[in-house]
Amino acid sequence: MGRLLRSEDYRTEVIALINAEFLEYAIEFFGRVVDAKLKNQSVTADWYKAEFLDARLRSDDLIIHSGLNKKTIYDIYHSTRREIVLEVTQEHYTQLYEAISSLVDQDNEIDVTLTIKFRGVSVDLTIGESLIVINTLAVKRAELRGGAWSTTGKRVEKILMLTLCKLYRIPRGNYNLTGLTKSKREVDFFLVSNDGKKSNCEVKLMGKGNPESADATIARASEIFVADKLSDLNKKQLSELGINWVELRARNGYKKFGEILRALDIPHIEYTGDIDGEIDRVLDEAFQEYDAVANQGKPRRKSPPHR
Repeated sequence: MGRLLRSEDYRTEVIALINAEFLEYAIEFFGRVVDAKLKNQSVTADWYKAEFLDARLRSDDLIIHSGLNKKTIYDIYHSTRREIVLEVTQEHYTQLYEAISSLVDQDNEIDVTLTIKFRGVSVDLTIGESLIVINTLAVKRAELRGGAWSTTGKRVEKILMLTLCKLYRIPRGNYNLTGLTKSKREVDFFLVSNDGKKSNCEVKLMGKGNPESADATIARASEIFVADKLSDLNKKQLSELGINWVELRARNGYKKFGEILRALDIPHIEYTGDIDGEIDRVLDEAFQEYDAVANQGKPRRKSPPHR
């Protein structure tokens, strides 16, 4: 959060989290591969299928082990019910196994052995087995990446708006953490002017020139759009539609928020302080209020250090 308000790239933090979670998964997965391979030395059939597509495993694990992801199954079958997962994962893995086996048989010049050493024990995987393991890790990485970016956006939206409100000392009665537009669409945040007029706020942490995020703002009839980055075309489109926008990545980008507050007659105190020296205090205030609303007054959970 601090990186956003300092006009810095927040994405390095998300990537670091993805890397840490993926490496933890990979180490644990390799350990399971070693264990499964040793346990099935006498099995002539596919040991990976016997161990990693066991119907007793969780649906989420079966989906990843088969080389799929949950969204793919849902997009095709419009459901992720247990019986569908069991059928689809077995079918897809069989196709994957046959494709890899056929590829290996066709190219006899390739001879690759993946050796995994885990806690003093090592096993060798053939090229076919190696490709299956590598594919599973690639799918897991993609799942973690997609989930992390989606979750980050959802978690940050309201906290970011609350932080801006705390920065400019907007009275509590002049903003709401959620609400609906006249067309019954949910928006991230509302600001309320002195005369009671509500302004819908939309927050999107998007890459430069992402048209879908700007389209979402237009669809929700938002008056204020706060983004990490905006292309020149995005800015032009938003301005032509009368939508106030804030690009946080611009130098001192957060100050544009103060200009919007003045234009919309929303009570506030102009911020002229040192953002680096005060960001931790402002973030603490924002998290305390957010947790109080989200948890209905329950004790606040310990938050990670703000960056």
